[in-house]
Amino acid sequence: METDKLYIKNMVCERCKMAVKDLLQKHRIAAHTVELGEVSLSSELSPEQKQDLEKDLVKLGFELIDDKKSRLILQIKTHIIELVQQHNAQLSSNLSDYLSDKLHLDYNYLSSLFSELENISIEKFFIAQKIEKVKELMIYDELSLSQIADMLQYSSVAYLSNQFKRTTGFSPRQFKQMKGSKRKALDQL
Repeated sequence: METDKLYIKNMVCERCKMAVKDLLQKHRIAAHTVELGEVSLSSELSPEQKQDLEKDLVKLGFELIDDKKSRLILQIKTHIIELVQQHNAQLSSNLSDYLSDKLHLDYNYLSSLFSELENISIEKFFIAQKIEKVKELMIYDELSLSQIADMLQYSSVAYLSNQFKRTTGFSPRQFKQMKGSKRKALDQL
């Protein structure tokens, strides 16, 4: 593991970042940055500090990641979650180019590794994230399905509806009638 970075599994939202920042302060650990899934430390942790921090992270539902492949999977997930949650899945190119550019690795390698370790393709993970965003926006009930489709770069409402039904088993209308009881936490996708 790099001496000045921690990679943390299940750190998928702004609230998660705040919880980790609070935990770092509690342990008197200085950090340069706290991003989704990654913390840049000001100095190297002692084995005791790392062990104590890890115990408290687990209590909050997080997990330190030490091996290189798991860190790469975490980075792929983090980039996709940020893309969907903060940028409404708006890509200037395709997903494969986006991830290759972000991680400076060949997409075929990323895709094979992700599928091998996660038992799902990167594309299906991306779709699952987009569908969770659709559910969130539908629950807010401020946008029409057409506006949601535009916002999340779907070519049409029909395409969004078909993908929604394939992914969830429900049409958007059926989901809305259930009042969103089928939403998943981002770290459960």
